[in-house]
Amino acid sequence: MAEVQKKIRGKEVVIEENPLSRFLFTNTKSAWIWLVLRLYLGYSWLTAGLGKVGAEEWTGANSGAAIKGFMEGAIARSSEGDVAGWYVWFLENIVVPNSVVFAYVVSWGEVLVGIGLIVGLLTGIAAFFGALMNMSFLLAGTVSTNPVMFVISIALILAWKVAGWYGVDRWALPYLGTPWTTKEKNN
Repeated sequence: MAEVQKKIRGKEVVIEENPLSRFLFTNTKSAWIWLVLRLYLGYSWLTAGLGKVGAEEWTGANSGAAIKGFMEGAIARSSEGDVAGWYVWFLENIVVPNSVVFAYVVSWGEVLVGIGLIVGLLTGIAAFFGALMNMSFLLAGTVSTNPVMFVISIALILAWKVAGWYGVDRWALPYLGTPWTTKEKNN
């Protein structure tokens, strides 16, 4: 064992990906799988956001009321153990006092994540912010479709290199400096 450690020390160790991971996360032939998941998730976020943008209690005359009520409900459920104590502190001291700001962030965040996923623009980043919102909703004690959406978001984050292949990322990522190369098949 010590002799193996001496040989490895100072050298780069490369562990090859298994064929399934390589196919899913680096091969553009898998892009159609990610397209289906992207469109489902993007549509879910976009419709949720559009329902909030312009709604009186989200971004209208009474903006922040919906999120404030939702968070106060989460705080009340903390006594049942549904919401962690540290998250209750965050809700009480950060979110509720700034409910108007958070209402706009959530509403427009959902719309932007939805658009990003649907058109395939910065797919990994859009999926990350979607996962962040899903985790926030889960921490507040809301289950609904959030676990499913969270898992899909994590998969899209992992597949960021090919998830936007059938979308704007195909042209935007190389322009931004993504190191894509093509390999010839050895037959």
